[in-house]
Amino acid sequence: MEREILISKWLDNNLNPEELEAFKLLEDYDDLVKLHSGLQAFKVDDYNTTNELERVLKTIKTTKKQTTHWFKPLMRVAAILAICFGLYYYTTTIDTTITTDVAQKTLVDLPDNSTVNLNAKSYLAFNKSSWNKEREVELEGEGFFKVAKGATFQVKTKTGTVTVYGTQFNVKQRENYFEVICYEGLVGVTFNSQETKLKPGDSFLMINGKIIANEKENSATPSWLNNESTFKSLPYKYVISEFERQYNVNITLKNIDTNELFTGSFTHSNLDLALKSITLPLHLTYSKTNNTITLKRE
Repeated sequence: MEREILISKWLDNNLNPEELEAFKLLEDYDDLVKLHSGLQAFKVDDYNTTNELERVLKTIKTTKKQTTHWFKPLMRVAAILAICFGLYYYTTTIDTTITTDVAQKTLVDLPDNSTVNLNAKSYLAFNKSSWNKEREVELEGEGFFKVAKGATFQVKTKTGTVTVYGTQFNVKQRENYFEVICYEGLVGVTFNSQETKLKPGDSFLMINGKIIANEKENSATPSWLNNESTFKSLPYKYVISEFERQYNVNITLKNIDTNELFTGSFTHSNLDLALKSITLPLHLTYSKTNNTITLKRE
């Protein structure tokens, strides 16, 4: 087996017994082990592998003697050093990302046993390596969080930041729409540099940059966890957008004011029943053609 493959598998702790014996027979085995041990305690915030390798090689070039029998093994060690630093930097800075498509939901387990239920068409990102130091996630879309007790936990969105200490809450961040509902514990919502504290049943709602007063939430969990979307006096356009996300359809509106307020709900498991739920209250009719649905007011 090629030397580079053995080293790569050794760095990944992926050598089988036969490969391990072959690795131990490498002429620079002792140097590799010492180098790897020294790297275990190395911590760096920002490391440029290319620049560092060039620096090492430049030093070698300016200090080498007339006899260069040692140059080739030193080159190998320098290359391994650059690879190790590069691997360390890559594995400690890359984020874990989860996305859901239309009509899809998923449950995400975080490193501290906190969980996030992601609604359709949503994105979540977090860093496992820095989690013990900073519990922080990035969210686009909608997620219901159950946070384990511990250090400060933050949910960052394009609109605002949610800060909690072990609680249950729902965050929904869509285009020109930002909503946080506290179901358990205490939640702090930071918007425009001002923090609003939410207790169980309290909510924070922002539409088109304007904070909207909202009534008390009496449910124990958000309705979408039970495959139902619920709306309380919200502009009809947000109902349509959510419907499209849950059913993977395109909706065309005719003679309908999308800012008209809607109160009601629709199921995620029966298309025809859901259509009746969002049209009958407003006295609308609908028709279906392939993946397109047309709603209209006569």
